[in-house]
Amino acid sequence: MALGFCSVNGYLQSAHLFRWAIFGPDEIFRAHFILGVITFFIGMIINIHSDSILRNLRKPGEKDYKIPKGGMFNHVSGANFFGEILEWWGFALAASSLPALAFAIFTTCNIGPRACQHHRWYLEKFEDYPKSRKALIPFIL
Repeated sequence: MALGFCSVNGYLQSAHLFRWAIFGPDEIFRAHFILGVITFFIGMIINIHSDSILRNLRKPGEKDYKIPKGGMFNHVSGANFFGEILEWWGFALAASSLPALAFAIFTTCNIGPRACQHHRWYLEKFEDYPKSRKALIPFIL
């Protein structure tokens, strides 16, 4: 299913950008494009850093679950999900296309609830889990 979804999404994104989108020479100087690119790269940095924290939670041979700490994990349980959602909303803003917007919405609706479920699990599993930490959006949700 993932292969099929990613193939269709990749086709839709690239077909729109390379066949139907009309970008003028000044497009890269427009506010929506600049803000979108900045948002995308901030999301990518958060995502990569958060994945690194998760990969390094356990030492070889350890099997216990641990509380992720550092980076955006100081604010949200789903820091990696937050980063990915930021990436795709940044892409949607920069591309200003219906397929990019649809993918940003789908990504939010797909991994947003996963972040909330992970947050509930952490709260149930760890008595010392930070109570001020939110599920997905820092200081809000």
